[in-house]
Amino acid sequence: MLIGRCRILVISSGAQYQWLEGGQRLHLQHGPIDLIISASGEERSVARAYQYAHEAFRVVLDDLVAELASLKQVLPSTSTEPACSVARRMISAASQCADLDTVTPMIAVAGSVADHVLDAMLKAPSLDRAYVNNGGDIALWLAADQTFTIGICDNVETGAIATHLTLDARHSVNGIATSGWRGRSHSLGIADAVTVLASCAADADAAATVIANAVDIPGSCSVHRVPATELSPDSDLGLRLVTVRVDALTSAEIELALQRGRDKAKALLERQVISAAYISLAGSNIVCDQKTNILRAGAMHA
Repeated sequence: MLIGRCRILVISSGAQYQWLEGGQRLHLQHGPIDLIISASGEERSVARAYQYAHEAFRVVLDDLVAELASLKQVLPSTSTEPACSVARRMISAASQCADLDTVTPMIAVAGSVADHVLDAMLKAPSLDRAYVNNGGDIALWLAADQTFTIGICDNVETGAIATHLTLDARHSVNGIATSGWRGRSHSLGIADAVTVLASCAADADAAATVIANAVDIPGSCSVHRVPATELSPDSDLGLRLVTVRVDALTSAEIELALQRGRDKAKALLERQVISAAYISLAGSNIVCDQKTNILRAGAMHA
């Protein structure tokens, strides 16, 4: 049980939880997985939602480790369907992007974990809203009269915010993810930040990664890369070259790189995998949301 709202508890699996802000939010951490969780609504339902989140989370890492070998395989893969529900979410989300890039299910791991924990929370009735933030990849649920405000990032490294966006249930956005070469994950491209809105966090996570990979200037001397395994020996990217530095770019290079990202985003929009994408590079940006008009950042629209 989750008891006491002002302490850290080590769960038997090795996971930990900590109440934040006097019990207003819950921090769950196990190995590389680090979640901030919040729920609001009827008090008893909120308590139950947090308990469901704890129960769903405590075995996630162990389950993923058991499936890790197959989750590092490039899609499409002939591996048997995994037993772990998070792994199945990862494969489903990544498969929607598999013909657009060389991907493994790992491109959707953060979003899939967030979706998994949020789904468990939503078993509690009478919630007004709930979210699970997994390192910036967010699974979100809103009741009809609720809103949720996010900052659209221009630079993953600095956290510079381009604009704020308020979502409500009418937008049907339940997943938000941001990717870029400056972030915690490796990228094949040069985007400072790509933020994607989608119907679930797994889809947003996979799409943000693929779009960020596409924002690139192949062969440019301004972009410095190393094999992914030099930075992380266990990376699912293997010997693929990931970006480690981007020197000053010309306006033509910026335009070309953004165009490549826009093309990828438009393909995902046409398939209805995503609702919108915001792409930022070297002080320039593009908004791709012609079907929904969710994003309003004063940028050039696709």
